[in-house]
Amino acid sequence: MASEQAEHAQQHPIRIYLIIWGLLFVLSVFSYLVDYAGFEGLLKWTLITLFMLLKAGLIVAVFMHMIWERLAIICAVLIPPGVLLVLMALMALEANYTLFTRLRFFLQ
Repeated sequence: MASEQAEHAQQHPIRIYLIIWGLLFVLSVFSYLVDYAGFEGLLKWTLITLFMLLKAGLIVAVFMHMIWERLAIICAVLIPPGVLLVLMALMALEANYTLFTRLRFFLQ
């Protein structure tokens, strides 16, 4: 029974993994070049975050085999963190509003 399952197991070509390793290396180089080029402020952190998210997406898609999974599994794994990120953004907006309201009230 186990040998029958092994015969039907899908194997991905090593070429895909080597390409992803190359892309991860290139994205890491770009991330270091942002710091080396001397970018400052919002541009620097936007670029570093972009490269970080691209690398994380590649790792999740290929090395965690999410690209070959069914939509239900993808939704079960990716939607909850997305919802948490939205809620965190809403909390940050509320915190800023509260802070600025207090500063305005107490500094009058």
